[in-house]
Amino acid sequence: MADDRTNAAQRAYLKALERRQSHFDLTDAPGTSTLAAWFLGPKAENADLLKELVEHAVSEHAEDRQKLYPEDPPYVTEDMKLTDGYQQDVKHLRSEFDHLLRHLRGSVPAWSYRFQGHMNWDVTLPGIAGYLAGMLYNPNNVAVEASPVTTLLEKAVGEDLCRLLGYDDQTSWGHITCDGTVANLEAAWSARNLTYHPVAVAEAIRREPALAAAGDLVVPLADGTEHPLLELTPWQLVNLQPHAVLDLSARVRAACDLTPEQMGLIDKHTIQNLGYDHFRRYLKDDVEPGVILASATMHYSWPKAAALLGIGRDGIRPVGVDLDARAATQARRALLDECLLHHRPVLLDVAIVGSTELSAVDPLTEILDLRDEYARRGLCYPIHADSAWGGYFAAIKRPHRHAPHGNERPRITPDLAMSAYVNKQYDVLHRADSISIDPHKAGYVPYPAGGLCYRDKRQRNLIAMGAAYIDQGSDIDANMGLFGVEGSKPGAAAAGVYLSHRVIRTNDLGYGRILGQALFNSKRLYAAVRTMAGPDDPFTVATCQRIPAEHDPHPDPEAVAEQLAFIKERIVPKSNEAILEDRKARRLLKELGSDQIIIGYAFNPVVDGRPNTSLAVANDLNERIAQRLKVDPETIEPRIPRHKDMPPLIITASQFDPALHGEQFIDAFCGRLGVAAEDPGTPVTYLISTTMDPWVTDTETGDFIPTLIEALRTTVLDCMKDMKLLG
Repeated sequence: MADDRTNAAQRAYLKALERRQSHFDLTDAPGTSTLAAWFLGPKAENADLLKELVEHAVSEHAEDRQKLYPEDPPYVTEDMKLTDGYQQDVKHLRSEFDHLLRHLRGSVPAWSYRFQGHMNWDVTLPGIAGYLAGMLYNPNNVAVEASPVTTLLEKAVGEDLCRLLGYDDQTSWGHITCDGTVANLEAAWSARNLTYHPVAVAEAIRREPALAAAGDLVVPLADGTEHPLLELTPWQLVNLQPHAVLDLSARVRAACDLTPEQMGLIDKHTIQNLGYDHFRRYLKDDVEPGVILASATMHYSWPKAAALLGIGRDGIRPVGVDLDARAATQARRALLDECLLHHRPVLLDVAIVGSTELSAVDPLTEILDLRDEYARRGLCYPIHADSAWGGYFAAIKRPHRHAPHGNERPRITPDLAMSAYVNKQYDVLHRADSISIDPHKAGYVPYPAGGLCYRDKRQRNLIAMGAAYIDQGSDIDANMGLFGVEGSKPGAAAAGVYLSHRVIRTNDLGYGRILGQALFNSKRLYAAVRTMAGPDDPFTVATCQRIPAEHDPHPDPEAVAEQLAFIKERIVPKSNEAILEDRKARRLLKELGSDQIIIGYAFNPVVDGRPNTSLAVANDLNERIAQRLKVDPETIEPRIPRHKDMPPLIITASQFDPALHGEQFIDAFCGRLGVAAEDPGTPVTYLISTTMDPWVTDTETGDFIPTLIEALRTTVLDCMKDMKLLG
């Protein structure tokens, strides 16, 4: 009788969740289209609007506290507020808060036109307001019981991200993580478990009498043939295609008429339960330890994930890059051949869709074709698209379904489409088995808000870990805490992303417009940097990304010079409107710069009329520039106006490591810079500008890029004076 009452209560709870969930569906949200209303603005132009939103959130929250359980007594009385102790403590609170606010002025001004540094910019007003409103309730999205509203917001956001990336929202699943590192870790974790799951199922059938009825189970191989599961070798088992693996548990359950509880008979044999040391006895001597393939330009989260999963950092096999810092197909093929030869399973093949240093997009189309080719040869593996940075750029390609509210556009910054090559990769993004995407990067919402999406929602079950107080019969789709690394996590993040997506849709008129304008601005900045060194300047500049005339294996110097002259005359000094009307300039601009909105470049001094040839000297110059153009907390004094301490332009820097990027890439870049390394293996220092600002070429007073270039030029000359290279 008690069980019946419990089940009835659970069913009622599920029904209530379903009814509430319908309020948060993002599918038909019209959104808005006025960029001026989406951000606080570089000069806090929307400060009154933000104050109104914040005050409204606090007022609504206060009213909720006052009206809930009206018969309950207060604690803080008006008489208490009049006491000396209370007033003294409030005074102290205000003083400490003021102290904190003063020191926060030392933070990086990411909202400024002059901030061209890391992957960070202003955050959206709905993102701020939604985060604050959710934070006041402090919901914990580990379990729906602790977050009955924000868990449903996270579910709605996960579905919206899946749609953005091209997944079928009926069969896919996504959720919010604290960041892209955790999203990538979860992807690697689930992929490892996916690879070894058929081995666990086969062993469970052999060892568990209750599973004997599944002994004649037949599974498809990638070559189109079908074979009994128990007759496959361990090497064949770890190379079943992902969809066949994800079918296995349900097929065993149906064949043996198992209850959900009896599925633990399989779980006890998984690598998740046993650990690799005990699990490898099932592999016999037929399977070597598995590896993960990823571009040499991979984010540092991948070695972290490998270390945490026990694969080891050596279990990450870097794929060499081409001259555009994209993973080279031939280098990937060589690694796959090695894995096939030595029976080394590929646990995951990672395609970088927007590297975090140069915005390079790997050739996903070729990576998917290679997967199909090697599957026919007996090597199967899942593919993950690391789009933590690049995922939201898919909005540029996603047409709007509903006309948004408002459409004011007083000035012109064109929404630039991605290049033909990049478009081709985004066209197949939906074929990846999993995708990481960070709302707190190109989604312009407050930290922490990463994200992970699976093409097949069943893949999340391979890493499911529950606790009695987490899973209390609620909708398993909504219980986010079962399927990830994190335990407690802020529901406020889900609220911030949700409201931002409601107001700024994930289509061409919403995020696509923001990023399309940022893309246009980044390419204009690239054009200006690439041509900023004139014949009389005491320095040269080389960009990491080549102009189209340099893509030929043996570029014609005259063709390169002619294209640079065109860029300098028909793009750099022109207004946005003029470029928009110049078909040839617009077509070339689309192919300039990076695959997205991060450009890399380096300066080289010219001494006595001759370019320097020493890499050490060039590195010294670029390191000095980077030091001058960063926010130094040691120089920020809260009592002094910050403009006296802040650099005139904020960028960042990194180094090309020959061991990772390869000699071909390093030699080509050094050749364009005009230098050579004194010692083999010397890293190459370069500067990075990230342009997330959709407004910088179209401010109230016009294009701001010339101001940025002048600040960069002045800094280069000052650093050369410090090096005694100029009088």
